[in-house]
Amino acid sequence: MSSNSEQERERLKEEYKDHYRKIRDAKEKLQRSKYVQNVNESLQKMNADELLSSVDEFLGKVRHKMAHIEARLDVAMDHFMENDTNEAELDEEMRKESAKSTLKQIKMEMGLLYREIEQQADELHAEKTVGRKSVGSDSESTDDEKTE
Repeated sequence: MSSNSEQERERLKEEYKDHYRKIRDAKEKLQRSKYVQNVNESLQKMNADELLSSVDEFLGKVRHKMAHIEARLDVAMDHFMENDTNEAELDEEMRKESAKSTLKQIKMEMGLLYREIEQQADELHAEKTVGRKSVGSDSESTDDEKTE
C-alpha cells in the first residue's frame, strides 16, 4: 500500500509541476503581448511628417558640418603644401638633432651602467681580472678612461 501511495504522490507532484509551468508560460506570453501592443500603439500615434522633417533637419545639420570640415581640411592642405619644402629641411635637422641626443643618452647610460656594475663588484669584494683597473695605478687609469 505504501508503494501505491508513494507512486500516487509522485504522479500528483508531476501534475502540479506541469500545471505551474503552464501558468508561468501563459504569464510570460501575456507580458510579451502587452509589450508588442504598446509598441504598435506608439507607432500608430507617431506622426510620420514630424519624424521625416526632424530627420531632414538632422541631415541638413550633418551636411553643413561636413562642408565646414571639408573647407577647413582644404585650407590646411593648401597651407601644408606651401610649407612642404621648408618642413623637409626642418625635418632633416630635427632628425640629426634627435640622433645626436639619442647617441649622447646611450653613451651616458652605458657609462652609468658600467659604474653600477663596478660598484656591485666592489660590494661583493670581487677581484677583476679584465677591465679598466690595472695593478700599478688604480686611480690614474680609471680617471683617464672615464674622460674618453
